[in-house]
Amino acid sequence: MNVEALLKTERPMPLEQRSIIHLILVHNHIYDALTQVLKAYEVSIPQFNVLRILRGQKGAPANLGTINERMINKMSNTTRLVDKLIVKGLVRRNICPNNRRKVEIFLTDAGEEALREMDVAVATREQELLAGLSEQDLKTLNNLLDQI
Repeated sequence: MNVEALLKTERPMPLEQRSIIHLILVHNHIYDALTQVLKAYEVSIPQFNVLRILRGQKGAPANLGTINERMINKMSNTTRLVDKLIVKGLVRRNICPNNRRKVEIFLTDAGEEALREMDVAVATREQELLAGLSEQDLKTLNNLLDQI
């Protein structure tokens, strides 16, 4: 991906600026590709992230704070994400009768099954996106990104 050509500039950019813009462009490309994969399941990337967090609970409940803390993309609308997943039947919410502020969120069986299907589709797309990179390239990339 030639950043200058994409931005239609003939003048070379400073390396730092080019690097940041390149990272943003790559992020957008990957985000769009994964969004397309998840579209078939009528789930957004943040909703997919919530489902994976709940699966990681191994049957134990999670609360909104736990989910928000573990989200890849931190946001304040975790409640809305969970509400949409409840409507789809992928998660359920229990409200403690003694303390209405205590809300427990669980992955449903349907959510677990749908997540297994999504995992396969997402993993396939991830492999396609990174097919041009060797295992060593990926290790180097991750080491470089860890330094930012």
